[in-house]
Amino acid sequence: MVIFKSLQPDINLPTHLTDWDWLFDSPISPISRFPESELAGYLNVATKERVNWKQVKDYSTYISTALVKKYGLKEGDAVSLFSQNTIWYPVAMFGGLRAGAMISGASPAYNIEEMSYALKTARAKFLMTTPGSMGVAAASAKEAGIPKENVFLLEGELPGYTTIQDLIRIGKGYGDGGQTPAFKIPPGKKNKDVCGFLSFSSGTTGLPKAVMISHQNVIAQCLQIAQITPSNHKKIMAVLPLFHITGLVHQLHLPVLLNAEVILLPSFTLPSMLSAVVEYKLSELLLVPPILIRLVRDPIVNNYDLRHVTRFSSGAAPLSEEIIQLLQKKFPGTGFKQGYGMTESCSCITAHPPEKYSYKYANSGGSIVASTEVKIIKDDGTEADVNESGEILARGPQIVMGYLNNPAATRETFDTDGWLHTGDQGHIDSQGMIYITDRIKEMIKVKGIGVAPAELEDLLLGHPKVEDVAVLGVKDEYAGELPKAFVVLKKGVNRGERVGKELIAFVREKKTRYKWVKEIEFVDDIPKSTSGKILRRMLRDRANHAERAVVIRDGVGEKAML
Repeated sequence: MVIFKSLQPDINLPTHLTDWDWLFDSPISPISRFPESELAGYLNVATKERVNWKQVKDYSTYISTALVKKYGLKEGDAVSLFSQNTIWYPVAMFGGLRAGAMISGASPAYNIEEMSYALKTARAKFLMTTPGSMGVAAASAKEAGIPKENVFLLEGELPGYTTIQDLIRIGKGYGDGGQTPAFKIPPGKKNKDVCGFLSFSSGTTGLPKAVMISHQNVIAQCLQIAQITPSNHKKIMAVLPLFHITGLVHQLHLPVLLNAEVILLPSFTLPSMLSAVVEYKLSELLLVPPILIRLVRDPIVNNYDLRHVTRFSSGAAPLSEEIIQLLQKKFPGTGFKQGYGMTESCSCITAHPPEKYSYKYANSGGSIVASTEVKIIKDDGTEADVNESGEILARGPQIVMGYLNNPAATRETFDTDGWLHTGDQGHIDSQGMIYITDRIKEMIKVKGIGVAPAELEDLLLGHPKVEDVAVLGVKDEYAGELPKAFVVLKKGVNRGERVGKELIAFVREKKTRYKWVKEIEFVDDIPKSTSGKILRRMLRDRANHAERAVVIRDGVGEKAML
């Protein structure tokens, strides 16, 4: 049996502490290790609002007390956070977690249909949002049966809605002796058995599912990454969305453990990000490929002095060799690291340790993190050895519990021996570095965010002019991939620009931006197996070798040579 093991020493993982107790009430807590004057915290770059870890603990305690005593929150209830980046996001998150709730993050780009689906799937009882998202939030809450009094504002004010500041005042009003006790792991269970977070993922296939992330998963991942993080890493830029697994672990949790200041951007623009990098002299930048591509291609970058940057960190999607080379050329003297993983692995399965920050290792996904095992299964079902390719399987304390109320999907992705079947193909070399060569799974990665083809196929099949459809990812330099739909029109419907534009507009109306279809190609049929499964590889190969095809691209019709 060929099992690849981590070269790092095993982590010392507590099994009976909650996430809250571990970060804020245990000996590892920075509150226990540093005077308050030396505590880092969350800083909003735009407003300069800041809360240190002691304030986070105090405010979150008051919020949990208000939610429990006034609003009836119970252990196991789901609290949904539907918001752009704000320092009050983690304060509210930890408040719900302290009370034993499950915290469900949702993209602020969701429309009403998508947000309603997320709320219903998570069975959320409470929703927290910001004024700019209240239109979608209020309609979604109504659709999901969440009463208006359970919809709260993380920042700002709107008539008729309770704010986070109101909750803090309510909770504080109960006095020091009246605070709700922090939730504890129930007798007979360990922290691996209790779900703390729900994060939406398309998994290896299918519609978005609520991934159940245990208290242990987050603690383990923080310890695994802290072990390979340089001790001088004391400022972390949070430009990535907080609802994403990267945001949850690397921007909200890990900095507390490291006592590292979180420089938080409410929303991304390249100038605002670069200004923050310069103002706070940030040395390591945790980014995603689309932003890294802009760093090497956008001339505006030349207006900023970035000589203090020593390292780039990437994840969520592969970065091309071309961009890696351009990055090294434009920023000589810097290093590069990235991690490989997914929501189902609570972020990283592998990551670059400090001794592998050189650009010569940049096209790998790093080495296996502590207390983790990987095996590679070849096409014939046997286990691969060094430099042999196959599907990547991973096992460790960061591998999540499964999918909420979806045992079939859980069985499909997590086997009985504890192995996560990633759906990714790759190999491990003689130095223990992993290389991702292909994605077996069907999911499309748009700017690092998973888009399930089935979700867009189901939508387009509901259009009166569509007979059949298959959606694939097509390469895009900026986004990594974008969805393309191969469409069989119903009898009597003429192919052309008008119907192509209509279908593209139909998707835009129903789905959030990163799910928009870039291209429509009209075909005579969709190749399928005898069981009805779409043969995407055959469809892609056939399209690549077609002499001519009618393609509607971004709403503009054209005859395209493929």
